Amino acid sequence: MSKTDDYGGTLAGASILVIDDEPGMRNFLSKILGPRVARVEEAASPAEATEKLDSAHFDLVILDNIMPGSTGLDWVAEQRLKGLFADVILITAYADLETAIAALRAGVSDFVLKPFRANQILGAVVRTLDRKYLRRENTLLRYALRADKAHGPLLGKSEPISEVRGMLAKLAPLTTPVLFTGASGTGKELAARHLHRLSDRAEKPFVAVNCAAIAPDHFAQELFGVVTDDDRLKPGLFMLADGGILFLDEVAQMPEQMQAALLRVLEDQRVHPVGAEREIPLNLRFLFATNAELEKAVEEGWFRADLYHRMNVVRIEMPPLRDRSEDIVELAALFMEQFSIALGTKALELDQETLLKLRRYDWPGNVRELKNLIERSVILGAFPKEFAGGGAVTGAQAIDNLDLVVQRHMLHVLDLCDGNRAEAARRLGVSRKTIDRKMAAWIN
Repeated sequence: MSKTDDYGGTLAGASILVIDDEPGMRNFLSKILGPRVARVEEAASPAEATEKLDSAHFDLVILDNIMPGSTGLDWVAEQRLKGLFADVILITAYADLETAIAALRAGVSDFVLKPFRANQILGAVVRTLDRKYLRRENTLLRYALRADKAHGPLLGKSEPISEVRGMLAKLAPLTTPVLFTGASGTGKELAARHLHRLSDRAEKPFVAVNCAAIAPDHFAQELFGVVTDDDRLKPGLFMLADGGILFLDEVAQMPEQMQAALLRVLEDQRVHPVGAEREIPLNLRFLFATNAELEKAVEEGWFRADLYHRMNVVRIEMPPLRDRSEDIVELAALFMEQFSIALGTKALELDQETLLKLRRYDWPGNVRELKNLIERSVILGAFPKEFAGGGAVTGAQAIDNLDLVVQRHMLHVLDLCDGNRAEAARRLGVSRKTIDRKMAAWIN
C-alpha cells in the first residue's frame, strides 16, 4: 500500500500511537495505518502509553475510551497537565452528550464510534492531521511575517560564495550543527535556508529565530512552549519546528540563563515546556548565526564555553561583499528587477559606469546595503550621484556585460599596482588565483 494513496500525502510523515486494551483492535488499526504512515506504535494500557510518550514524540494518539483502570478521557486530561502535545482521536461505543462535552474539555480533536470501517478511521486521522499541520503552518507564517525576512536564493558565482555553496552541499545530508559567522548583511540566513533546501528535511519546517528580538523574560515560553491556564500546551518554536531545522540567529544575544537550557536541548534533543511535567522528545537540526566574536564573548565570561563548543562543530564564514565584487552585477540586476516589479515603476539603467562605481565601493553593510540602495534608487527614480552613470545599458544587458566590467576594472587596478598581481588581489579583495584565472582566460 502506497503512503500517498487516495488519502494524500498528509499521512506519510506522521507518527501515531494506538492505545487499546484489546489486541484485536490494536492489530486492526496498525494494519490499516502501518503502510500509510511513518511510524505506528501500540500500547495496551494508559501506563504503557505514558512510558512511550516519555521516550518518543507522536503527532497523533488514537485511544479507546473504556479501558481497565482508567478511561481514555481521564488519561488525556492527566497527560495534558504533563504536557501532551499530540492531537487525540477517541474511539468509543458511546456517543452521549456528556462524553462529547468531556472530550472537548480534554482537547480531543475527533472521536469515532464503534464499530467503524477502515475508511472512517482513516478519514478521521487525515482530518485531524490536516488541522494540526494547518495550525502549525499558520503559526509559523504569522511568526515569519512579523520577522519580515527575505527568503531569496543564495546568489553569486564568485570563488568565495562558490566555496560556501560547496560546503553547504556536503553538510546538507548530515544532522551536524552549523555555525554561520560573518558581518551583518552577508547572507547568513540565506545560506542556512539554502542548506535546508538541499537536505532531506526540505519538506519540513525551517524556523528562523532572531534571539535579539525576543524579550529575555519571554524566551523560555517562546522557544520551549508553556502550559496555559486552561491546562493546554501552547507549543514553542522548538516544537513547531519538529522534524525540520531551527535557525537561531544573533545567538550571542541569548540571555545567559537560557544558554544552559539550550545546551541541554542540544545534548538531549528534548524540550521542557514551562509549567509542564514532561520533557518532550524532539527531532531537530540546529543551525546558528552570529556577527559577534563568540570566542571573545567566552573569554569575557558572558557566553558559555560549553555551549560555544557544542554549536561550533562546523563553522562557515560568510564572505563580505567586497570580497566577492564580481557578484555585484548579478545582485544589482536581480534587485533592480524585483523592486521595479514590486513598486510598479520603470527599472533604472545599470550602465557600465554605474556598475564600475558599485564594484569599487567598499559596502560595509554588505548585500543588505546594496539591496537597500537599489530599492531607494528605484523609489526616487535615480541613483545617488556617487553611483550615477551616463550610459544606457539595461539590467538584463548588464549581466551579459559582466565579464567586460570585471576585465576593465581588474586591468585598471593592475595598472595602478604596476602589474603586481598580489597587490592587485589585495586591493580587489579577491585571491591571487582568481586574478591568474581571469588573466589566462582573457589572453586566450
